[in-house]
Amino acid sequence: MSLANNKTGELWKNFAPKRRDITNNLTNDLISMQVYTPTHFADFKPTNEFKKWAAVEVSDFDNVPIDMETFTLKGGLYAVFDYKGSSNDNSIFQYIFGTWLPSSYYDLDDRPHFEVLGDKYKNNDPTSEEEIWIPIKLRQ
Repeated sequence: MSLANNKTGELWKNFAPKRRDITNNLTNDLISMQVYTPTHFADFKPTNEFKKWAAVEVSDFDNVPIDMETFTLKGGLYAVFDYKGSSNDNSIFQYIFGTWLPSSYYDLDDRPHFEVLGDKYKNNDPTSEEEIWIPIKLRQ
């Protein structure tokens, strides 16, 4: 998908009923993950495509439900932002990429970005809370 052709709602609508088939969750948290190409942000346009995942953290891949795929998240350094507000408000990402990152000692790393949607997450609600994880590496 892309920001211009955002199919996040459709992705979660398909994932939600199948979530009960996952029996080895480590937590009740949901994970919204984006996998970008290495040039996604260097030449950013709303039409740049990326892969989006609806996921949960599991203990193993022994019993993967039909029509689901596995993903192993590579470890590394992340900047974590506690965000409170509507998931439709993109100002937090404007702050992260336009203010925080350029003034930090870090660059983006080429690993997945994700949001942890825990018990306090309420889609599109101004009181919703989530964690935003941005992969970073020390600037050279």
